[in-house]
Amino acid sequence: MERNKPALSLTRKIVLICNISALIPVWLICWLTYLSWPLLLITTLLTSLLASYLSFRLSRTLVQGIHSLETGLLNFKDGELATLLAYNGNDELGRLCQLYNQTAKQLRQEKQWLYQRELMLDKVLQSSPQAVILKNDKGFIVYSNYSARDLFNAKAALEGSQFEQLLTNTHPQLNNALTRGSDGLFTLDTEYQESQAWHLSTGKLLLNNQYHYLYVFKQLTRELSRQEVEVWKKVIRIISHELNNSLGPMSSMLHSGQLLSEKVDEPRLSRVFATISERIKHLNDFVQGYGKFAKLPTPQPAKIDWQVLLTQLQNQWCFMFDISNDVHTLADPTQVEQLLINLIKNAHESGSASEHISVTVTQNMKGTHISVNDQGKGMSEQVMANALIPFYSTKATGSGLGLALCREIVEAHHGQISLHNRQHGGLSVQLILPLSPNKQSQKSRN
Repeated sequence: MERNKPALSLTRKIVLICNISALIPVWLICWLTYLSWPLLLITTLLTSLLASYLSFRLSRTLVQGIHSLETGLLNFKDGELATLLAYNGNDELGRLCQLYNQTAKQLRQEKQWLYQRELMLDKVLQSSPQAVILKNDKGFIVYSNYSARDLFNAKAALEGSQFEQLLTNTHPQLNNALTRGSDGLFTLDTEYQESQAWHLSTGKLLLNNQYHYLYVFKQLTRELSRQEVEVWKKVIRIISHELNNSLGPMSSMLHSGQLLSEKVDEPRLSRVFATISERIKHLNDFVQGYGKFAKLPTPQPAKIDWQVLLTQLQNQWCFMFDISNDVHTLADPTQVEQLLINLIKNAHESGSASEHISVTVTQNMKGTHISVNDQGKGMSEQVMANALIPFYSTKATGSGLGLALCREIVEAHHGQISLHNRQHGGLSVQLILPLSPNKQSQKSRN
């Protein structure tokens, strides 16, 4: 809005006041002395000229300082804080200009500090695994991070687009959660028919006198999975501890019994002790196997030579493999080898012919993709839902450790594992190992 300009400038007001202040005494003296009209006019003219000259000279510095302050404040209004005032007189105006310069320097420092904090906050939000979207009260998206683009499968930035338009092309389950508009849990089925648990948090805030709406999406699948595995590990440690406390005395008593039985001519005692010894050995192997699962060491990443690794595994198991060009994987070679041994062993035990068992290794922006395929019996929905849980096994002699250990190895590398029945029979185990084992798998950012 344009400012209303005053009828008289400050300089003219000062000149006018000085003229009136000087002429009133002159006119009073002329009236008392009965001065003639020609002399009165000459005296009035000279007094007015002298008062105007002196008032103009005295007010020029003041007016220039006020104009400088006005220009500086207009720069403040436009967000420009680099301009300082050059007036440094030792008077009230000089002190005012000095205070202005100090204020400008302080505001500039605070602006730079806020800018750095804003950059840091934006960096944190952009690299956050939580998807963040901010829209204004007009329905336009004013902020989003990379995770939000991944969640909504957007190829470009979401800023500037209509929020309602975004919902038309999104997943129905995600659309329902946003339409509901309240905090809560919801699930998403991915392209591989996996069920992911998500939590939506919403908020309303006032920015620049305009209401904005914040949506924060947090994936809980990995966290829930981690908590589940931690519970199983605790159970396993307790069971292993109790079994070890019992197996030690049992082994000692068995040895003493075998020494005593040598003095007794009874063949059946030897068979009894042999059976007990075999079962104790089985329990020891059982405890050691689950102990490895409960105390999986931290992965020690190194570059994996897939050609050498899979060729070595072919010496133990019959299968075919295919490796795409330029696959660079940083992972723990020992743990990855154990992972593949378990999966290939399961493929052979599924009833699949050896020539139908294959391992495929490819790489894209997400990381290294490993697929272990067979043409065995596959899995029912119930078995597939529980296959990765410790202790769960459909085999008569199975311990329920193989796939659970595979899952633990993959998640220790911050990767993903999923099971899928193949269209023409058999099972496909899909693995994703991220580009760096010490970070969450993310797409490369431009």
